[in-house]
Amino acid sequence: MFSFFKKKSTAPAEAPIETPAAPPPDTETSASGGAMGWLRKSFGAAPADREAPADQEAPALPATTDSTPPTVALPTPKPEGERQGWMQRLKSGLRKTGSSIATVFTGTQINDALYEELEDALLMADTGVKATQHLLQDLKRRVKDSKTTEPAAVKALLADALADLLKPLEKPLVIGEHQPTVIMVAGVNGAGKTTSIGKLTKHLADHGETVLLAAADTFRAAAREQLGVWATRNTVEIISQEGGDPAAVSFDAVTAGRARGKDVVLVDTAGRLPTQLHLMEELKKIRRVVTKAEASAPHEVLLVIDGNTGQNALTQVRTFDDALQLTGLIVTKLDGTAKGGVLAAIAQERPVPVYFIGVGEKVEDLETFNAREFAQALLA
Repeated sequence: MFSFFKKKSTAPAEAPIETPAAPPPDTETSASGGAMGWLRKSFGAAPADREAPADQEAPALPATTDSTPPTVALPTPKPEGERQGWMQRLKSGLRKTGSSIATVFTGTQINDALYEELEDALLMADTGVKATQHLLQDLKRRVKDSKTTEPAAVKALLADALADLLKPLEKPLVIGEHQPTVIMVAGVNGAGKTTSIGKLTKHLADHGETVLLAAADTFRAAAREQLGVWATRNTVEIISQEGGDPAAVSFDAVTAGRARGKDVVLVDTAGRLPTQLHLMEELKKIRRVVTKAEASAPHEVLLVIDGNTGQNALTQVRTFDDALQLTGLIVTKLDGTAKGGVLAAIAQERPVPVYFIGVGEKVEDLETFNAREFAQALLA
């Protein structure tokens, strides 16, 4: 399920040249056979497919996964009933949001009462007024065109309408168009930025990309140490300074990433509320300084939002987008939330692409966003 798109194959060709400088990460780069174009493959399956031509490297991957047992070994087993598939995990996570909507379709008639109940359920799921009105109008049109008479069939039509609304948010993260690809990550306190960066680093490293982390969160206690744990676990390098200036750390990381031939530089910034104007100005400064280090950077500016915050998430998207010109979102903590409809509100009012969604704390619980899967899981 986890996927992103590799734009060019030139970057991996340069990575082996830099290999002597940083043996651990480069070993993984050569193992992945990065010269191949990247398809949208399952995270669990992709490494296995590309490991085939390099049999001698096969032992290296288990050695890496041993340090993080729950990450690579577990997504692959299919028959084991112990592990649910991604769709099952997504359905489980969105059950609170979807159950209130699904009960609307338990009646026997398609009438105004059904649509009124559906409107209330969508609003309660934090879908937002504009998105709710759009979905209801689209649904009524679909019901009329299909001449549907069964409420259960209306539910399937709603899933189609929701998937179409969310479709513009479905976009792959592009790696390899620039070397390094500089990804700046922002968000409010507690949204899960550092954890998401750690998970993303793991997936990138498993797909053969060399990653450099920048610990630009110099405010939160133990933030540098937390990112350092992820760096050690994923065998990647990290640039950090104790009590240093966040912009300076980011500048050093981008410069080092270019000098060392890294594929990706991930910049972790401190959490801040959109109302803290001086901290928002600091984010703008970090972006400007990164551009000084690399004229085309940052190539991606990601906002991590907590799926439990509902309409507040839409406010965060607006504010951070105005300040930083966001290129993508990572939506976390969708497991157990009753406010999963906020993605529809984002699609309707500020359609910033959603690269990844998270439904749990494990590495495999961060997956590429797929509009139809999300709609089907929500209305399962």
